[in-house]
Amino acid sequence: MDRNNIAAQGTVLVTGGAGYIGSHAALALKQAGYDVVILDDLSCGHQDLVDSVLKVELIKGDISDRSLLDQLFRDRKIDGIMHFAAYIEVGESVRDPGKYYQNNVFGTLTLLEAAVAADIDKFIFSSTCATYGVPETLPIPDDHPQNPVSPYGTSKLMVEQILDDFEVAHGTRSVCFRYFNAAGADPEGRLGEARAHETHLVPLVLRTAMGKRDFISIYGTDYDTPDGTCVRDYIHVSDLANAHVLGLQYLLKGGKSTKFNLGNGNGFSVKEIIEASKAITGKEFTVKVDDRRPGDAPTLVGSAERATTILGWQPKYADIDSIIAHAWKWHQNRYGA
Repeated sequence: MDRNNIAAQGTVLVTGGAGYIGSHAALALKQAGYDVVILDDLSCGHQDLVDSVLKVELIKGDISDRSLLDQLFRDRKIDGIMHFAAYIEVGESVRDPGKYYQNNVFGTLTLLEAAVAADIDKFIFSSTCATYGVPETLPIPDDHPQNPVSPYGTSKLMVEQILDDFEVAHGTRSVCFRYFNAAGADPEGRLGEARAHETHLVPLVLRTAMGKRDFISIYGTDYDTPDGTCVRDYIHVSDLANAHVLGLQYLLKGGKSTKFNLGNGNGFSVKEIIEASKAITGKEFTVKVDDRRPGDAPTLVGSAERATTILGWQPKYADIDSIIAHAWKWHQNRYGA
């Protein structure tokens, strides 16, 4: 089916579309010719980026507000939903699990029930490799057993199970994308990570390079990895966004509900990220070594074989230098060098 013919008829609701990954997905949808409506409570998202870059309709609201959802679906013909509105910090989920189950599970359930009532049956879900827990094999395949070790991972797995049940009961077809470490930024520097409370390695390192942090910490240097530091699979956020467009097209063509890993299939260590960041930014900064953090696996790398085979997805920016360079361009644009 011709992409433009689909696009000419499609309006997509992007929940959490003012946030990091959601905004990149909204941009990718626009570039593919879709109409986009964003629903975001702006607790973590940025209205200025929606207004200046995305230039799409923004509805400020919560996914748990059923009356708002019903009105939204009455007023607009929505052809599919991309759902990014979730809390994502593993440590916080351990300290405050109720917050995660309330938003990530109950909020999603409310969204799904409203969608069913409005006869919207195509749903793209932002899941996570955290549903796997401690890996038994590497790289982690799409059919790896799921044994999450945090409330965050459990909340995402619950939604995957809810989607399976909604397909049986209501015919809702879904694509679940289990990400590895989202990183990078729009290559043109228009969008990127801009969290007030940042926990991700790449932006933390770049903020240190900019002098906005005194140092960057390495948590553990005695892991069973080539250089002793944790190894992670970093996937460019624009590649993630493009996968979501492919997932939507797959459902629009009548594809069956499926779950996909999204990763590059290779890993980079904490030390490699730091050294690459120094080379790309031309900045020296202080690096400190600290104790291991509880729950950090030595290596997390995923296989995206199913996404490649079924969706034809291929990462465009698989090398760490491109990922860091694009993130650096964004940080310079957003925060000043």
